[in-house]
Amino acid sequence: MHNPLSTLQENSLSKTLRLFFFILVLISLFSCGQKDEPASLSRVLERGVIHVGTLYGPTNYYVKADGYAGFEYELAKKYADSINVELRIVPSYSLDELFVKLNRGEVDVLAAGLSVTDKRLKRFRFAPSYETVSQKLVYKQGKKRPRKVADLTGSLLVTAGSSYVENLEELKLRNQHLTWQETADFDNEELLGKVLSEEIDYTIIDSNSLAVNRRYFPEISIGFTIKKPEQLAWVVSKNAKDDILASLVEFFGQVHHDGTLLALDEKYYGHIESFDYVDTRTFIKAVEKKLPKYQHLFEKYAQDIDWRLLAAISYQESHWRPHARSHTGVRGMMMLTLATAKQMGIKSRLDTEESIRGGAKYFKRMIDKIPDRIPRPDRIWFALASYNVGFGHLNDARIITQRQGGDPDRWVEVKSRLPLLQQKKYYKNTKYGYARGEEPVRYVENIRRYYDTLTWLDNKAKELEIPEQVIVPEQISE
Repeated sequence: MHNPLSTLQENSLSKTLRLFFFILVLISLFSCGQKDEPASLSRVLERGVIHVGTLYGPTNYYVKADGYAGFEYELAKKYADSINVELRIVPSYSLDELFVKLNRGEVDVLAAGLSVTDKRLKRFRFAPSYETVSQKLVYKQGKKRPRKVADLTGSLLVTAGSSYVENLEELKLRNQHLTWQETADFDNEELLGKVLSEEIDYTIIDSNSLAVNRRYFPEISIGFTIKKPEQLAWVVSKNAKDDILASLVEFFGQVHHDGTLLALDEKYYGHIESFDYVDTRTFIKAVEKKLPKYQHLFEKYAQDIDWRLLAAISYQESHWRPHARSHTGVRGMMMLTLATAKQMGIKSRLDTEESIRGGAKYFKRMIDKIPDRIPRPDRIWFALASYNVGFGHLNDARIITQRQGGDPDRWVEVKSRLPLLQQKKYYKNTKYGYARGEEPVRYVENIRRYYDTLTWLDNKAKELEIPEQVIVPEQISE
């Protein structure tokens, strides 16, 4: 016979257990939602690690075959080294997620190319500015150009949580018809791709990101600037201790003073300040039509040089035309002089394979001539300049740089002095005399652009060949 008292006791026990588990869940949720201790320099030094949040992307942080790269990553690494701690990068695809991590204390600093805006100043604290950018509304070339907000007649899609949204909200106060959509699913590069495929009509991108991406998307055109130039700066939480902000003030003062910022800016943006639509389009077409015929030769003779860099040199020299010649007498795919061809053991400069072999050998010789203390990539830029103007003239420019108080081992400083070799008051005091010093500067910058574009296209082609299997860890330690 069933006992009612037993049933009542079971129900009571069941309710008690449910209440107990409910309390446990509340405690768990409460503890997960609690903010950690505010960021402080003393805390960072004590644990020996600084957690830096950033966004994936070509201007912030990305993973290469030989390690990590990106303007923000390199700057963060220098900061970590300056305070003698390990760098731990916490990358994300979402800006909103990074802000949450910062407020929770999961990261100490955000280094993600963030604009200093009025709304953000109310929520966060900023380190000193290190860069200035402007925001551009872009569209596909061939479509009607919008010159002002009133001209926007199509769909506008922008990155959620970005300063673009804040600026659009300000514009809407004066332009009631302005509408847009926000997305957290696509980055800047993907949004540009959607503009080109005509899935959307417009997007907004900052000037640095645009400069990088126009090498791959030459048909992206600028409609108008939606906001006056803005300062970029690193971010700490509102309740961060003063000591970490003080250390950032000291660090940015130092890297401004010693040329570190200038060198990083040159490395990532110095060669892309100017954009040539026709040249970029022509190069991309040449990669599709001409390069496949010669790629195996560039790979064969590149040795320890990236074959794509060798191909970029050849395109700058001859546009991959085996019988090219100039009024100065240089000839072939690598445009070798007769004297250089003889030194490299080349019998016919018009033989494609011979020319590529000789050019690769000569470029390797230029690299080996550069002083060992000069690291890559500056070592490569110096070698390219030597390939064009000669090692002697390059050294003359380095000596001028040193005489003027600059660093002769940094390309960013030497490239500003190379044009001085065209001025008598400078070249008369050099060993090798007059040289058209502007030419090697343009030469190096062109090759760097071709190389970047070719690398991007090559990587995209490989992605299509091999199914992507990428496991992204939440945190990546240096």
